[in-house]
Amino acid sequence: MKESWHVAGLGGVDPHDDARAVRAWRWMQWALLAFSLLAIPAFYFELAVAAWFHPVGRALYACMSAGFVVVLARVTCLSRKPERFLTRNGYDVLIAAGAGISVAGGMPPWSPLEWVLRIFFVGLVAARIVLSLRGFFSPGRLWLLLVTAVLLLASAGAGFYWLEPGVHTYAEGVWLAFESSATVGYGDMAPTTPASRVFAAFVVLLGYGLLSLFFASIAANFVEQEERILRREMHRDIKALRDEIAALRNDIQTRGGDTPVAAVAVDPVNPAPSHPGESH
Repeated sequence: MKESWHVAGLGGVDPHDDARAVRAWRWMQWALLAFSLLAIPAFYFELAVAAWFHPVGRALYACMSAGFVVVLARVTCLSRKPERFLTRNGYDVLIAAGAGISVAGGMPPWSPLEWVLRIFFVGLVAARIVLSLRGFFSPGRLWLLLVTAVLLLASAGAGFYWLEPGVHTYAEGVWLAFESSATVGYGDMAPTTPASRVFAAFVVLLGYGLLSLFFASIAANFVEQEERILRREMHRDIKALRDEIAALRNDIQTRGGDTPVAAVAVDPVNPAPSHPGESH
């Protein structure tokens, strides 16, 4: 990975490390992404009104923490420099510790300090998810961005339908999700509970980012088409220039072959040229 990710604690495995560790990390990082996704439902299960949701949220946090620990421990055992690997991936170590602490956290309603800590932890996890998927969100994958945006809108609609008392249907939840992600804010609907407001904050951040990437990808496609036309014209001009150079070369060679050259006979004994009728 780039040096900036190494400094941020997301350095992965050193390319010069043991080959088994490099191969294992290639697959294990997707397992970490899957475990990271558990933090989102876990956070909101603990905010649910029904008490039986709370143990489910803690169980998801426990699975997340155990998954991170197992993956990091596995790659650490394969690495030739385990301390260096853990240092390069301090961000994941922090997430594993935060998920473990969340299991032992207090029950809602949370204190202001616990609210701040939990939101900070979910923000860390959300940033890790985005960074893990950064390779997929390229300008050439417009369809993937569109599918992701639709899934996010559908999931956010369900989240608002579940968390916000003022949303009475799933369609209203989708509409509130669209208003939030597009930062339109018509004012007809708004989050009112702490849970739905925190959820709206993440929907705004993720939705605005996806919309920006989507429209940037469309613009990049237009620019790419213009560049493709310019490249074709440039290749056509280069080919024409090569043909002209080849024609000039052939013309020069042809003119050089038509020029008469006087034949001179040289006597091997007497180097002086011999002329017809000259007596020796």
